[in-house]
Amino acid sequence: MKFRAVIFDFDGTLLDTLRDLAESVNAVLSRSGLPQHDLEQYRHFVGEGVEELARRVLPEGHRDKATIANTISAVKEEYRQRWPNNTRPYEGIPELLDELSARRVKMAIVTNKPEDSTRNMAATLLPRWKFDAIVGATPDLPRKPDPTGALEAARRLGLPPEAFLYVGDSDIDMKTANAAGMYAVGALWGFRDADELIKNGAKALISKPLELLDLL
Repeated sequence: MKFRAVIFDFDGTLLDTLRDLAESVNAVLSRSGLPQHDLEQYRHFVGEGVEELARRVLPEGHRDKATIANTISAVKEEYRQRWPNNTRPYEGIPELLDELSARRVKMAIVTNKPEDSTRNMAATLLPRWKFDAIVGATPDLPRKPDPTGALEAARRLGLPPEAFLYVGDSDIDMKTANAAGMYAVGALWGFRDADELIKNGAKALISKPLELLDLL
């Protein structure tokens, strides 16, 4: 079947959000008198939602429920203030979205980032393009790599899973794509490396966004 739609991960795929995420979390840790982490460490901390991020950044002796809950709340508030500072689309993403739109290829976003903030950031930084579905983290939606979000996006677009290219930068995305019956494409410009993507089921790797067009 010819691919007729693309699902994108958000952080590390469409937008380079790493510095603003890292600085937001480090600000919270600093106020609590806890150790901070360097930027490269955050490449492996992010991707499974803010709850898991909080667990990973906190020292082992500070992972009780109350501390995790307080950290999550503080990080969300800090990030709301900081995300516009450095976050931008990756080089080549605007041109890719232009070409997909011109070809009338349907597009969606599926992410473990909270859905409200995803919609806000997409409207601010990707305003020229139509995403037929934006599926982010909500209390009743299992996080990726559970395929529920990807399959919900497919349902909204009215297409079968096998019609989708699924583009992401992490093991979580490759697992999600395969669980949903979609074609897993690893984005090498994101937060993780080729070995991780291949080991977790990438069917193709692309080093620049416009290379995706060769798969259509």
